[in-house]
Amino acid sequence: MPAIAFPDPALTDGVVALRPWRPADAEARYAGFTDPLCLQFSWPYVEPPTEADVAGAFARNEDERRCGVGINLAVVDAVDQDAIWGAASVYDLLADQDRAGIGYWLAPRARGRGLATRALRLLSGWALEELSIARLELTCAPDNLASQRVAERCGFRREGLLRSHMRFKGGRRDTVVHGLLPGELR
Repeated sequence: MPAIAFPDPALTDGVVALRPWRPADAEARYAGFTDPLCLQFSWPYVEPPTEADVAGAFARNEDERRCGVGINLAVVDAVDQDAIWGAASVYDLLADQDRAGIGYWLAPRARGRGLATRALRLLSGWALEELSIARLELTCAPDNLASQRVAERCGFRREGLLRSHMRFKGGRRDTVVHGLLPGELR
């Protein structure tokens, strides 16, 4: 599959911008990985993340982008693009199925301000149009109600519960799945 080109210019709605990660962002990304809420809902391993995990994530994300299966972008302040608010990604892109997953996380200081909704809306619209995605899937833990509300505000529809869906913290975890089709983005 061809590489996924970074959005150029960066995706923005005037409040939030989505741009490529920079090496200088490593500290903010590590802080996001180690945030208690991110650990609770997103970090699947028993052991806490390390700085090496962040370095590995940078390399893995670039490999995924070059292979055309995903893209991970920093969520930043549209005016001060050095202010990292979180991340948003398209992943597990199946070009032969025109389907991909989508997700995000926000730093504590960015939560509760509608920034996740803005970031998800920007990336979803771009993925549907620029990547010709026919179906976006957003998954999260059943008790991650804030993430489910963000998905629903953007037009994603809750489709069901995948029981014992994934390995998580040494056991298994259920997952709620939401889907978004072209024309449904709000």
